[in-house]
Amino acid sequence: MLNRLQRLLPEGLLADAAWFTAEGYPSSLRSRYLSSGWLEPVMRGVFRRPLKTPGLEHKKAPLRWQQVVISLQLVLKRPIVVGGRTALELDGFGHYASSAGPREIHLYGDERAPGWLTKIPIEASIVFHNARKLFRAEPISDALERLMSVIAGDEPSQFATIHGSLTWMRFGDGDWPIVLSTRERAMLELLDELPDRETFHQADVLMEGLVNVSPKRMSVLLRDCRSVKVKRLFLWFADRHAHAWVGRLDRRGIDLGSGKRMLFKGGRLDPTYQITVPEDPNAGG
Repeated sequence: MLNRLQRLLPEGLLADAAWFTAEGYPSSLRSRYLSSGWLEPVMRGVFRRPLKTPGLEHKKAPLRWQQVVISLQLVLKRPIVVGGRTALELDGFGHYASSAGPREIHLYGDERAPGWLTKIPIEASIVFHNARKLFRAEPISDALERLMSVIAGDEPSQFATIHGSLTWMRFGDGDWPIVLSTRERAMLELLDELPDRETFHQADVLMEGLVNVSPKRMSVLLRDCRSVKVKRLFLWFADRHAHAWVGRLDRRGIDLGSGKRMLFKGGRLDPTYQITVPEDPNAGG
């Protein structure tokens, strides 16, 4: 049983009590593994396989948010990916996506996240979003199934384009893959947070730095997006910054709805997209 657990749960990754029970490890056996040091408690009902760190054998290695996400994706098989601001940071836009206050990790999923996820003791707070509220297609669960093939080496070069809006990168000494939104999808996810959790100025700076975008992928995502607000905002920003890819967007079939959208109090109404935008786009609000 222990050898099997070592295969199922790699060092540094975690699982909850429901997973252990489903895999045939009752609470009595978990207690034995905890007392012998084969498992360590993370929080009530969540356990981790200890990570061996040279020189720190007698200290508990800190739990990083990436290990939590990888555990969700690879061990617990939860349809959850990194998205929004966090995906943009991982994609190299960290200098554009600076944030004041405690760091937030934005995760998106097809279904409800486990109750312990937003309470887990890590260096940042986790914000969970329902991916289905923003996009109709592109099921995350299908993409994670494909990831299993990537790990097995069956299709290492195709995964990033299978769904068009999800990609992956390696993390840590274990070289584990972590699945995240492409920059095109992540930008739409971030715009969905305006004006409550993200600022207009922050989105403007990010769009200015979004020089390399796939027009085909972006066009598909805009057609698939459920939010009229997000689509209008994206196209307004795209026109404003006029990157080379903007002229290659296929705008046919993108439903922009009807009527005006009051997004920013005291702003001006843009006549093309019928949304209120700040008088000064460079302002911090």
